[in-house]
Amino acid sequence: MLSANREPGIWGALMLSPEGELLPEAAEYLLSIRFADSDVDRMRQLAAERSETGELTDEERAEFDSYLHIGNLLAVIQSNPGLPSVAGRL
Repeated sequence: MLSANREPGIWGALMLSPEGELLPEAAEYLLSIRFADSDVDRMRQLAAERSETGELTDEERAEFDSYLHIGNLLAVIQSNPGLPSVAGRL
C-alpha cells in the first residue's frame, strides 16, 4: 500500500499524463473543488482540540487524518502548472 505522502504526487502526475490530455471541463471542475464551510469548521475544531489537549480519540484522529490527506491531494492536483491553462480553453 502506498503511503499517504506519495499518493497526492502520483495523482497529480496522472492528471496531466503525457498519454492523454485532460479535458478543459474536467480541469475547470478540479480547480473549483473546495471544502464546504461545515468541513472547514470541523477541521478547525479538530485542530483546536489537538493543540489544546494534545489528544484526539481514535475516531477523531482518523477523521482529521482523512481531511489532511484529501486536502493535500487537492492541493497537489490544483497546483499542477498545466491545469489552469487547460481550464482556460473553455
